[in-house]
This record gives sequence, structure tokens and C-alpha cells, in this order.
Amino acid sequence: MTAPRATYEVDGAAIRRLRMARGIQIADLARSARISRSYLSRLETGVRRQMRPPTYTALRTALGLDADDAQLLAPSEPNTE
Repeated sequence: MTAPRATYEVDGAAIRRLRMARGIQIADLARSARISRSYLSRLETGVRRQMRPPTYTALRTALGLDADDAQLLAPSEPNTE
């Protein structure tokens, strides 16, 4: 069994694309996810990239994504070793 993640690194551009594709205003998504509009804006613009698991889950749910859907996560860096 793996330990739960401390934070999730998210892809702000993906959050924005999904929100806009669903026709959701930023204030409405923020309200649905129970986060502030300014916090969501900072995520979308990449100023903020880390989210705690409960907040990440709430945002993913507000966008209608399944628990195993990783669209909001930042792409992992390839291992160059």
C-alpha cells in the first residue's frame, strides 16, 4: 500500500482548458470546488502549482472527472539518468 500524496502538482493550462470546454466561468468553478476565485486563477496561470489532496479532489470532482483521471496533473519529468 502506498502512502497518500502530500500534494499534487497540477497543470494550470489543463485546468483552464477543461473549465472553458465545459463552459464554466472561473467564479462558478471556484464556488463548486469550494476554493477562492483568486486561488483558482493562480492555479490556471501557473503561479501556484501544488494542491493538497482534498482540494485537488474537490476541483477534479467539480470538473466532472473520475478519480483515476489524471488530466489535471502536471506532466511528469522524464528520467534522464
